[in-house]
Amino acid sequence: MNREEAYQLIKEKVKNKNLIKHMLAVEAIMKALAKILGGDEEKWGLTGLLHDIDYEITEKDPNMHSIVGADMLSKMGLDNELVNAVRAHNDMHKIERTTLLEKALYCVDPLTGLIVAAALIHPDKKLASINHNFVLNRFKEKAFARGAKREQIKKCSEIGLELEEFVKLGLLAMKNISKELSL
Repeated sequence: MNREEAYQLIKEKVKNKNLIKHMLAVEAIMKALAKILGGDEEKWGLTGLLHDIDYEITEKDPNMHSIVGADMLSKMGLDNELVNAVRAHNDMHKIERTTLLEKALYCVDPLTGLIVAAALIHPDKKLASINHNFVLNRFKEKAFARGAKREQIKKCSEIGLELEEFVKLGLLAMKNISKELSL
């Protein structure tokens, strides 16, 4: 499956525009990580883009989220490493993340929400108006963007990145697609 086919699949399966934007943001950060960590940019990008393909299908049963999506992607013949990363990104399953791809997806997923929330509290609500220090300061505020699990984001250390470097890379990747994110 190429990127265009994956994007068409997302548009078929996912109706929530904000969820699609989240998936695009995860894709962008995963591709940026692949560049610096020596991963396959196409595979890492597809993993990010497709990771929540089943979110709306499993919304009422979060225990099935990522299992249904991984099974769906497996049946479509996608790479096993990609499928396993999708399956392992949901903490509810307690699947040990062993590959760099699995670990990267896990810590990138909540980072996008933190960055979006940080941008949205800025007066002009634009990614261009914030920097990584602004995001890191919001990171320290426990009441801010509660859904962006800090402990999960901190797992960036498992892929060899310090938190500041990880946030900087994530913000830059999202700024590069700010038009698609409407931010």
